[in-house]
Amino acid sequence: MNILICIKRVPVVGRKIQFTADAQEIDTSSMGFAISPHEGCAVEEAVRLIEKHGGAATVLTLGPVEAEEQLRDAMAIGVDRALHLQTDGREFDPIATANAIVDAVRADGTPFDLLLFGNEAADTGDYQVGVRVAHALGLPCVTGVTALEIHDGRATAHRQVPGGVEIYEVALPAVIAVKDGINFPRFPSLPGRLKAKKKPLVTIEPTWQNGGLQKTSLLNPPEETHQVVILGKGPEAAPKVVDLLAELGLL
Repeated sequence: MNILICIKRVPVVGRKIQFTADAQEIDTSSMGFAISPHEGCAVEEAVRLIEKHGGAATVLTLGPVEAEEQLRDAMAIGVDRALHLQTDGREFDPIATANAIVDAVRADGTPFDLLLFGNEAADTGDYQVGVRVAHALGLPCVTGVTALEIHDGRATAHRQVPGGVEIYEVALPAVIAVKDGINFPRFPSLPGRLKAKKKPLVTIEPTWQNGGLQKTSLLNPPEETHQVVILGKGPEAAPKVVDLLAELGLL
C-alpha cells in the first residue's frame, strides 16, 4: 500500500493575532509552527495503516523552506519520504494549492492507493483542497472522517452526523479527509528524529498561481466584551438581585 499525506505548516497561536503592515499576511515573527492538527491525525493514521498492512508513506507540503521542519516531524514518527513544494512564502489559495498538489502527484508517478488530508487547515479552514484534488484526479472522496478501515482494496470511512454515523465504502485509490479525534498522534522520539534526518526529501518549486480567489485584506473578528457588576455583599445585596432579575424579565 502506498499512502500520500498532505500537510500544512500553521502558526501556533497563543495570543491575539497580529497582521503585517499591509494586512495581507499574519505577522509570524514571534510565533512557533506545527503541523495543522487535523493533518497531524492524518499522518498518524497513515503510519498506523502502513504498520498494519505494509507499504510506504509519503508526506507532502506546500510552503516555505522552513516547512521542512514539519516534514521531518512526520518522518520522525514513521513516514518514509517527503515531497516539499517549496514556495517563496506567499500563500497559495485553495485552488492553486490543489493544482500544485495534483501536478506533484502526477510528476512523482507513485501509484498512491490512498491520499490523506486533514478535514481543514487550522489557519484558513477552507475545507476545499482535498475535494479539489480528488476531483482533478477523478478519485472518490470522503470528508469529515472519524474512523477508517482498509480491506480488500476498499476503504470504509465513518463520519459523525447529528443523531448518528454515516458509513461510506469506496474503492481504492481514494481521497480521505480526516478530523482530529480519529486517533491520538504520537510525538516524535529522539531516535525517530535522528532517522528522519536521513530519509529522502525531494524539493520541487511549483509555479506561483493566483488561483481563483483574490485577497483584499485580513481582519480580526470583533472582540467580545464582558461586564461585571458588583451588587454588594451579604444580605444587603439581596434586594439588588431581585431588582436585576426583574429588569431582565426573569421575575
